[in-house]
Amino acid sequence: MAGAADVTRRSRRRTAPVTWLVVALACAGQFLVVLDVSVVNVALPSMRADLGLSAPGLQWVVNAYAIAFAGFMLLGGRAGDLYGRKRMFLVGLGLFTLASLGGGLAQDDWQLLLARAIQGLGAAVLAPSTLTILTSAVPEGAARARAIATWTAVGAGGGAAGGLVGGVLVDLLSWRWVLLINVPVGAVVLAGATWFLTESRAGDGRRLDLPGAVLVTAGLATLAYGISQTEAKGWTAATAVPLVAGLALIGLFLAAEARTAAPLMPLGLLRLRAVSSANVAMFLCGSAMFCMWYFMTLYTQNVLGYTPLEAGLALVPSSLAVVLGSKLAPRCMRAIGARHVAALGTLVAAVGFGWQSTMSATGGYLTAIMFPGILMMLGAGLTATPLAALATSGAAAGEAGLVSGLVNTSRTMGGSLGLAVFSTIAATRSAGSGTPEALTEGYALAFRVGAGVLVAGVALMWVWLPRRAAVPKNN
Repeated sequence: MAGAADVTRRSRRRTAPVTWLVVALACAGQFLVVLDVSVVNVALPSMRADLGLSAPGLQWVVNAYAIAFAGFMLLGGRAGDLYGRKRMFLVGLGLFTLASLGGGLAQDDWQLLLARAIQGLGAAVLAPSTLTILTSAVPEGAARARAIATWTAVGAGGGAAGGLVGGVLVDLLSWRWVLLINVPVGAVVLAGATWFLTESRAGDGRRLDLPGAVLVTAGLATLAYGISQTEAKGWTAATAVPLVAGLALIGLFLAAEARTAAPLMPLGLLRLRAVSSANVAMFLCGSAMFCMWYFMTLYTQNVLGYTPLEAGLALVPSSLAVVLGSKLAPRCMRAIGARHVAALGTLVAAVGFGWQSTMSATGGYLTAIMFPGILMMLGAGLTATPLAALATSGAAAGEAGLVSGLVNTSRTMGGSLGLAVFSTIAATRSAGSGTPEALTEGYALAFRVGAGVLVAGVALMWVWLPRRAAVPKNN
């Protein structure tokens, strides 16, 4: 008996590091895909000069990735459930890495935009598997809550670190390295995942809903294109057609999902209050928070005259704040509940957005960048963990990948459409002028509107999020 107990203890000592190595690999995958949402921001002026991109083209360097990411993420989540999470992790990361190589070597603007879209497709296959691999490796309870918080912090840190990483690479090498850097990192993570991850699935023989994925992606892209066209052409037939077409495609997607035997997104999931409310809240928050890095990097370089590296360094405190918020969230959830933490975090972010909207063309670093940035990203970190936990709580094993994909889709879909809307608002206010004062007025208006969206998000969370949710306890 004593010998058996000793063997058991030795076995536990061997397996514990493996569990956290699995968590580390899952977080590394999430870091890469979120990093690439924001890492190109500080490189946009260099990309424009080198490839001759237009102003709307700059927006599409970000949105080509984000829309493909959002549109195909539900398909990626379902593919992981049916065909294996490890397999989809490897396929998605491999596609992402190859597309990064293609983007880094692009010689024309269309090549770069195509590579960014393929990157987004790879990310959409990869990202849902990261969360389901993590939750499968860590038992339910406080340990899983800490693991999810780490996953959220790493993902948030990826978005936050994009400015610094991009600034360093652009200043020391060139804009191409904001994409090429993914190649060696992706190869290392691929090797580790091949060796250490174990396969898991919840397949039931159903087919993938590829038509649904195409419809929702085409609808998002067309809608975002129509929104961006209003900046140059106003509200005319030329902009109304893509707007109506985008809405029609999304409507067709919902109608198809209601009729197909194996839907990409079973609409019955949205009858669960936790799932529907958390995802709508994630959409609203993502629409504002996603744009923060885009406008802040443009403000620091185009208005204040920072170099790419200086712009990245200026946002380091914000990067640390989002990680801090993500790590504090589980403790706050145990103390006051997930609903209250989500609302509190969104309110903190709204205060930061309001402060940022007071920016001027001669703003000082502390009051025009650092302090409002800290508030915006501290709030973002506090908000993401409870919303993700609420959305995924109670999901059946066969729907785990789908629900985690839906969480990421809501955030990224909100961000991609939000970027189109807020960029149009800023450009309309600037009225085509490139002076620092005019640009600042446009950016400031975007932040004011973002603050209003976040306040609306707080009200929605307070009314709609479940008042009682399962909250992990301390071990």
